[in-house]
Amino acid sequence: MIASVASRMTRDDVLFILLIGHGTFDGSDAKFNLVGPDLESADWSALLKGIPGRVVLVNTSSASFPFLERLSGPRRIIITATDSPAQRYDTVFPEYFIRALTDPGADLDKNERVSMWEAFAAASAAVRRHYQQRGQLSTEHALLDDNGDGVGNEVTTPGDDGSLASRTYLDESRPGERPTDEVLLKLLQRKATLEAEVEDLKIRRQFLLPGDYAKEFERLMIELSLVSHDIRARTKS
Repeated sequence: MIASVASRMTRDDVLFILLIGHGTFDGSDAKFNLVGPDLESADWSALLKGIPGRVVLVNTSSASFPFLERLSGPRRIIITATDSPAQRYDTVFPEYFIRALTDPGADLDKNERVSMWEAFAAASAAVRRHYQQRGQLSTEHALLDDNGDGVGNEVTTPGDDGSLASRTYLDESRPGERPTDEVLLKLLQRKATLEAEVEDLKIRRQFLLPGDYAKEFERLMIELSLVSHDIRARTKS
């Protein structure tokens, strides 16, 4: 099927693959479980070789991390629900990622479209809240790689990833649409990092002296306020 799709694609097309189900790791390679023979990440790599367009592959299953290492490459956006093959528990990431694709709240830059990076960011935040609200340690940490280095980063530590994903959408562009604002992207990434730090600080509050907690909370809120101000300034129509 992928070969048939690839034969009709051009360099400007986007091939979007969303894997929902159960994944396993045998100590050397990860598999996505299917009816019949399970495909390893190496098999997926062979299937996607030579695709002329942009490839977006989102593996939302457990033990999905090796897919990022194996499938990373130029013009590819690889998202995995886990950052280690040892994370073998069922994931909640797929539910939140699918919801984010059509959620206006995930549209951080307010261009009335949800990019792959925005969906990833919204789903990652929702997963973090899911475990915190239940008082549980998170058993999954989603990663995104779109610069081809095979490393991948969480939304709170974007590194050099995110630029391609922020310009990739599943719907068609509209006439007169604003181009991607790279400065805004960095501000949004910084905001996500600060919000995660605030949530982590609240969890650690019981282990900190009241004065130390207040000082760190004030620092984070001041920086978050400044970043939010800059974001509003750049998204103002």
